[in-house]
Amino acid sequence: MRTAIISDIHGNLEALKTVLADIDRRGVDEIVCLGDILGYGPDPLQCVDLVAERCAWSLLGNHDYAVLYEPTNFNKAAKEAAYWTRTQLDEAAEQDPDSGNRRLDFLNRIRPRVRYRDLYICVHGSVRKPINEYLFETDVTNDRVKIQDVFRRIDDEVPIGDTKVCGRCLVGHTHVPGIFNWNDEDGADFTHASSLFGGSNSDDPLDLDDRGASEGDSEKDPFLVGRHRFAPDEKAIANPGSVGQPRDFDERASYAILDTSQPEHWIDFFRLPYDIDKVAEKIYAISELDDWLGDRLTEGR
Repeated sequence: MRTAIISDIHGNLEALKTVLADIDRRGVDEIVCLGDILGYGPDPLQCVDLVAERCAWSLLGNHDYAVLYEPTNFNKAAKEAAYWTRTQLDEAAEQDPDSGNRRLDFLNRIRPRVRYRDLYICVHGSVRKPINEYLFETDVTNDRVKIQDVFRRIDDEVPIGDTKVCGRCLVGHTHVPGIFNWNDEDGADFTHASSLFGGSNSDDPLDLDDRGASEGDSEKDPFLVGRHRFAPDEKAIANPGSVGQPRDFDERASYAILDTSQPEHWIDFFRLPYDIDKVAEKIYAISELDDWLGDRLTEGR
């Protein structure tokens, strides 16, 4: 089973369409979304419709929650974007009740937590606070008690074939792709996706042929930035990064593909250039959205 994992789209239609086009070339079995379809970006309605159409399921992110309910503990730009997005959803439902209410119904049915493939606990934030707790790289050294508690809560033994493996977790929220690992001797560690394996460049993703990347030729894929193989007994938390608003100073859209077709699972991380200027210009044209939300896209922060 090959599953594309997307997260943190944030109303960025250009990034989402670029990622979906790349996913389509790779022949995955399904797509899942770890939340935050909404917030910040200029095209929330189209992004919701694409996720509803293309994804097997989506999770509830903190910005999705803010739009549907209340933007608590948000900065001014994020709060204003949440209220503007809510207005867009409400007005669309008034203008076209069938499509508008179908969109709202989809958003109201997305869950905060999914147990996937009997092994992966999927949340937007963390297993302790599924919607809004961040798991930062710095927590590995600055908040070891927090990380230990998070791993304790996913430490379930699950049979796969003749072996038993510890539960793993898929999260979004921080907009930084990579892997948290835990072992009882050394504690937690974090590896950024770009440090796992291989390299990437800024070639047009449309140049990638229809084959996509296979196990044998992954080093030839210009958009594969890292691959992680899970050991059978490994305790790990994987973050695919952000489709619509990366925050690791790499402006390219980020997503991952989890391969569970073999007893030894692995996850590939991809980065794709997209038309950032087009998205930024849309943001600048909407008075309710802070220009900073467009500026930050070019800086990957």
